[in-house]
Amino acid sequence: MGDERIAKLADLLVNYSVAVKPGDKVAIRGSVLAEPLMREVYKKVLQAGGYPFIMAAMPWAQEEFYRYASDEQLQYIHEPWKQVVSTYDVLISLMASANTRNLSRVDPAKMVLVDKANDEIMKIYMERAAKGELRWTLTLFPTEAHAMDAEMSLTDYENFVYSACMPDADDPVSYWKKVSARQQKVVEWLKGKKQVHVIGKETDLRLSVEGRTFINCDCKENVPDGEIFTGPVEDSLEGHVYFSYPTIYAGREVNGVRLWFEKGRIVRATAEKNEEFLLQTLDTDAGSRYVGEFAIGTNEGITSFTREILFDEKIGGSFHMAMGAGYPETGSKNTSSIHWDMICDLRDGGEIWVDGELLYKNGNFVLDF
Repeated sequence: MGDERIAKLADLLVNYSVAVKPGDKVAIRGSVLAEPLMREVYKKVLQAGGYPFIMAAMPWAQEEFYRYASDEQLQYIHEPWKQVVSTYDVLISLMASANTRNLSRVDPAKMVLVDKANDEIMKIYMERAAKGELRWTLTLFPTEAHAMDAEMSLTDYENFVYSACMPDADDPVSYWKKVSARQQKVVEWLKGKKQVHVIGKETDLRLSVEGRTFINCDCKENVPDGEIFTGPVEDSLEGHVYFSYPTIYAGREVNGVRLWFEKGRIVRATAEKNEEFLLQTLDTDAGSRYVGEFAIGTNEGITSFTREILFDEKIGGSFHMAMGAGYPETGSKNTSSIHWDMICDLRDGGEIWVDGELLYKNGNFVLDF
């Protein structure tokens, strides 16, 4: 007998997160390792009246691509993928990995080539999503590899994933609507604010959010969800930040990241592990040393660090920033072919001040929301 939680998650994705309508062209993209969830999503899309198109990837494909592809092949963009991003109504992405470290020894220069080649696709994706022309959602199907990263058994990790996505398994939609209403109060308070000051361990960072929009993340795009984010004014960041959690990008784990900002740009960067990879990635393009996203994690149900950014960036009591591309709907003008989230724990003495008023202390909102 199958796990009924898979069908419930598929229903949440299709009928709430992207709300598939009759006639929608829907791309379902992911590893064949996510086949049980992919099948349920496919069924739900058909039942909703959409036209599902499966884009399934083999677990070995990415590794072989980086091993054997020439520079020309690394930079090639397949026309069907460009057409999906440019013309489809819905994109549902299902992550699943047999080995989360399979790219850990790939030459970073090859990854930079691929990122640069995908710059146009990234711009189209961001612009269509901001206009509401492309509705997208992303989730993870639990595998042994992800469970090992999280230092859990597969059964424990499955329980963690489904509980994070559907804290109320009987009525997940009502649960996320309540979260949405609570977070919207914070978003409303932040409207019209100008300056943010973040203080924490080895962190003293100032940034402007003047004229920018904060977004309420309520399980429409990331599943699970639980964050409030914006795109800071690009040249406004001043100070330094220490990211207390390891950060994962393209299969590489980079630990102990410290960044220094002047006029919005990263002028110095160090890491305790994989520093060379950090520096090469930050030099991908003109926008990769600027910040595209500033966010506060609000999901109190996610308490464990799992080495999967989909969950870790939502940890209640944390904030995170993404180097590179910003989301146009926030007002961000930063463009880049990378978007690299890095997380900082604020539960031990951390503070967030907004226009001189204390908003957040020790991982909690101090105002009555």
